[in-house]
This record gives sequence, C-alpha cells and structure tokens, in this order.
Amino acid sequence: MALTAAIDLGTGAVKTVVFRIDGDDIEWLGRRVDRIRNRDPLVLARHGFESVLKQVGVDEQELDYIATTGDGENIPFATGHFFSMTTHARGAIHLDPGTGAVLDIGALNGKAIRVDPRGKVLAYRMTSQCASGSGQFLENIARYLGIAQEEIGGLSKQADDPEQVSGICAVLAETDVINMVSRGISAPNILKGIHLSMAGRLVKLLKVIKVKEGRVLMTGGLAQDEGLVAAINEMLVKQRLDAVTAVGHPDSIYAGAIGAAIWGAFRHEKLRRQGELAKAS
Repeated sequence: MALTAAIDLGTGAVKTVVFRIDGDDIEWLGRRVDRIRNRDPLVLARHGFESVLKQVGVDEQELDYIATTGDGENIPFATGHFFSMTTHARGAIHLDPGTGAVLDIGALNGKAIRVDPRGKVLAYRMTSQCASGSGQFLENIARYLGIAQEEIGGLSKQADDPEQVSGICAVLAETDVINMVSRGISAPNILKGIHLSMAGRLVKLLKVIKVKEGRVLMTGGLAQDEGLVAAINEMLVKQRLDAVTAVGHPDSIYAGAIGAAIWGAFRHEKLRRQGELAKAS
C-alpha cells in the first residue's frame, strides 16, 4: 500500500490530490484547485499541498511519494516528476475506464492522446502555443466581452448564427472578435464561432493520431465548458468521425494530478522491490 500526493502545476491553476493506493484499490482522500492569478506558482503549490494534507489529516512524513506533473518539475519537496501526457492518460482511465483517447485542453495549448485500457500512451499530438485553441485565449475573449467564464458554455449553446473566427493564431482571432463586436454580433454567436474554431483544431489532432471510435475524455481547464464539448461533437460529425464522442467528467480538471499520484505509487512500489532485492543479494 502507498500513500501518495500529486501536484499538477499548470499555467492557470495548481491541482493537488492525495491518494491511498493498494494495487487496484485506489482511494481518493483529498483534492484542491488554486487559481494562480499572478501569484508565485511554487509558493501556491506549497500552500495547496499543506492545505490538502491538513484536510485529510496526513503528515508530510507519512507520504510514500510526492509526484509532480505539468510545470511542476522545480517543486523542491517532490519525490519525482512525470510528463503530463502520461499522467493525463492514466488519470483519464481512472475517471472513465472506457475511454480510448484524451483531449487535454489547457491554458496554452491542447493535446490529443490515444491510450490503451491501462492508460499507456499510444500516440499524441498538440496544438502550437500561439494557436487560438487554448484556455487563456478563451478567457481573454470572455473578459473582453464582459462575460464570466462559467457563463461561456451556456451562452455558446444559445447561438443561432455562429460567426467564423480565425483559427490561425490568437492575435488574429482576437482582432476578429473586436471587429465582430463593432458590427453588433451577439456574444453567443461570437463564442460559438470561437468554440467551433477550437473544435476544428482539436478534432484534426484526433484524426492525426487515428482515433476512429469510442469515447474521448476531455481533461484540463476547459473540460467543463459545455459549449466546447458540444462544438467538438458537432465537428466530429462534420469530419465523419460519427463513431467518436467527446465527453466531460466532473473531476476532469484533476486528471493530471490523479495520474501522477497513481504513477507515483507504482514507482514507489518498484523502488521498494528493488531495495528488497538489493538487500537479499
């Protein structure tokens, strides 16, 4: 059995979890999300970590492994670091065992990851950092329109005539939006146009990694955006991927941290066995 903590340090938020893992018996003990908002990410990571430990009544010394993922390789108190595509893959399988692929949509880019039933990465592709397919871009547009982030999905689904937005880069897309506002285009039609543009780029990634059927679990900061989920499913049909369905999960934002905690427990057990073999020899 292993008691593990994991910290997923993203561009927009820090996600922290604590798990008790005994083989296939995986118990989620605690979780926390902290929005960075111009604060020092490493200080925030330490604060979130200590808060979750206090929440579950565990001392740091009791932990068998402290894993990091995302941009967390410089967190000084961690035991080890895991790449985000492997942690999101494993975390997605934990949340939805039937998923065959993952769309991780973060603040700066989007990743498409094809996985096997154990959470092993089979193929992946990601958008370029300057692309208008990221959470930060959508957050900037919402701020310009005077809309709260939690309103974006619902408003997008109210669109009756979505306006096309540039899919080349965020700068051009933001210019498009400014022009749309000056022409009196409604917020729902602007947001749906943005969602369709983002969906087009993400579905293209799924095609490149040869996802042809099954469920695609959305993870990351935009996983709960119902308008984006709807746009992706609409685009899947347009791109003749009718057998593929994009879905969300209430805990999708934690997928990277979940995967890191599980991989941390696996690595701890492997190191423990190696230590026992070394003593025996």
